[in-house]
Amino acid sequence: MEPLRFTPLLKRIRWGGRRLGTVLGKSIGDGSDFAESWEVSDHSLDQTVVAQGEFVGWTLQRLVRERSRELLGRHANRTQFPLLIKFLDANDRLSLQVHPNDVQARRYRADDNGKTEAWVILEAAPGSRVFAGLRHGVTRDSLQHALETCDIESCLHSFAAAAGQCVFVPAGTVHAIDAGILLAEVQQSSDTTFRLHDWGRLGTEGRPRPVHITEALDCTDFTRGPVSPVVPRLASLASHVAEDLVECPQFVIRRHATNAMFPLMCDDRFRIVMLLSGQSELESNSGVELLTMGDTILVPAACQVVRIAPRGDVRLLEIYLS
Repeated sequence: MEPLRFTPLLKRIRWGGRRLGTVLGKSIGDGSDFAESWEVSDHSLDQTVVAQGEFVGWTLQRLVRERSRELLGRHANRTQFPLLIKFLDANDRLSLQVHPNDVQARRYRADDNGKTEAWVILEAAPGSRVFAGLRHGVTRDSLQHALETCDIESCLHSFAAAAGQCVFVPAGTVHAIDAGILLAEVQQSSDTTFRLHDWGRLGTEGRPRPVHITEALDCTDFTRGPVSPVVPRLASLASHVAEDLVECPQFVIRRHATNAMFPLMCDDRFRIVMLLSGQSELESNSGVELLTMGDTILVPAACQVVRIAPRGDVRLLEIYLS
């Protein structure tokens, strides 16, 4: 099976902007609210479709259903592709929210998963912040009191956002992305989100957007405490030193910054490549695929020989299952 490029699903939400097009090269329209580009998705009706090659027109769900062994290798025999891969452009601050774990998610939606996720920041405007986790000592009662007294930020841990940071957000973590941040997101295949607070804003119809305080509090892990940017672990490869950013039961993220050719390991599992800067060729038995900034490609487990051949300096994410 050849490497697979999908047509992204573009999501327009009130907090979006224009950088999915101006920075990442997505085919957006004239609006100023393009918030998310779903690059690889097998979530309910949100199906990315193969854009070219032998499987053009196939949804990711069809590939999982009919070509599971070639696509997923050692992780075959699933009913759903396990990851949802996105780019996000936050032109305004997102709501304060929390995601359930797998067990909690199925109490609310029997067909959905929990949502553990990680962000890699591409751009951050001066003064923008990441809200991730609660301050030490915050309890359910104190958080609920802060919501009632409009003092929520006194409970939140935050830090200045900067390009290059990776933030790991396990299910149960209270979090929000500030205005001015462009990022890549790796998450479980889920769209279950509980909004804890919306900063006093009004929706497009002039009314406050719904919040889900009881569900959000029920799903919050009050033992986690503050969340800070990931400290990468260095991985010495033959051609360069990579950075291992996240290794959790749901996914693994490795970042490469190099101008040297290197192979992707062929070990009977799929890889996803997201190019964060520069240009690179992806060479396989099926031919050569040119990747530019903002491109995402799914390398099936059945690919036997895959090499990354940068055209100058590149930064890219390599994503797979443990």
